[in-house]
Amino acid sequence: MAKSGHLKAALAVFWSFFGVRKRRDYDADAQSLTPAQIVIAGLIGGAVFVITMLFLVYLALQFVK
Repeated sequence: MAKSGHLKAALAVFWSFFGVRKRRDYDADAQSLTPAQIVIAGLIGGAVFVITMLFLVYLALQFVK
């Protein structure tokens, strides 16, 4: 898979997290991306989200002390 494929999968998952996908974009992604690409991008995106939230909570707790 080329770099553009990685980026396209990451963007598809990113916008899907927010629930703001245009039907036209969804159809284009459904034709060009494989389920494996979406699953891997989703797992990575979910892990990045959780780690970011944990880091923000850690920072907030440091300021409270």
